[in-house]
Amino acid sequence: MTVLLLGMAGGLGAGTRFMVDGLVRSLFRTALPFGTILINVTGSFLLGLVTGATLHGAPTDLQAVAGTGFLGGYTTFSTASVETVRLVQAGRPGLAALNALGTLGLTLLAAAAGVVVAGGF
Repeated sequence: MTVLLLGMAGGLGAGTRFMVDGLVRSLFRTALPFGTILINVTGSFLLGLVTGATLHGAPTDLQAVAGTGFLGGYTTFSTASVETVRLVQAGRPGLAALNALGTLGLTLLAAAAGVVVAGGF
């Protein structure tokens, strides 16, 4: 049953990512991929919440379904990598560095914040 729920949650996460990215792209037309950044930062925060909750007794199935399933489908670090390479190819190395390092820093902070909010550390 967990595997079925995990697959369904993954599909829901991917669909949510598609909608959020499309909405953000329609609002912000810039070279910097704000949609992907927003998705990865919010996904990292939510994964921190799920991890913190699991550390404090929430069912491990929650971590599998919500963390691996939904948030695994929602977040997209491979797209962030491709978008960084595209910025380099477009002659925008400064934006590429901002995208790569900014995404890394923000997602780490967001994940830690999620754990703290869930009562961790």
